[in-house]
Amino acid sequence: MEVMENNKLDRAKKRVEELKGFYIHLAVYILVNTFISTMKIVRNLGDGETFGEAFWDFGTFAVWFFWGIGVFFHGVKVFSYNPFFGKDWEKRQIQKYMDKDKKEADKYR
Repeated sequence: MEVMENNKLDRAKKRVEELKGFYIHLAVYILVNTFISTMKIVRNLGDGETFGEAFWDFGTFAVWFFWGIGVFFHGVKVFSYNPFFGKDWEKRQIQKYMDKDKKEADKYR
């Protein structure tokens, strides 16, 4: 019984570490990209562009976009969202193999 409790505790700790890692990743993403975008806009303004031109420049949003893809997939992993291989799929596969094993064992009775 104690082993089972330790296993649950270990899984809970691992889950908390994954969440913590995701939230740190998200915070760094926001802070670094805000800094990069601000510096890019200020530099473009210094080069004679209007605020609108500087703000809507693709380079201002490129890092947000590409790094954002990584943050998105990190979140998908951490929050266990998988439309293809979710919990229901796992349960069905487990049941399928259990039924197959039972059927195979029944052959020899």
